[in-house]
Amino acid sequence: MQQKKLYRSTKDRQIMGVCGGIAEYFGVDSTVIRVGAIVLMLAAGSGLLAYILCALIMPEDPNKYIEI
Repeated sequence: MQQKKLYRSTKDRQIMGVCGGIAEYFGVDSTVIRVGAIVLMLAAGSGLLAYILCALIMPEDPNKYIEI
């Protein structure tokens, strides 16, 4: 069984690919993740900090050139 890993998306990216990568990991639409991130950013500002930390910590998808 292959283990899933969390990567920044190279296919579904708007800024850094964080929301697209999270959406691919959980198997949901990236729009849902992006709306949730915007709500967190507007609510307390914690969403912006979390996004920046994820962009720095999450590696980019190593399979970005492999088409399946």
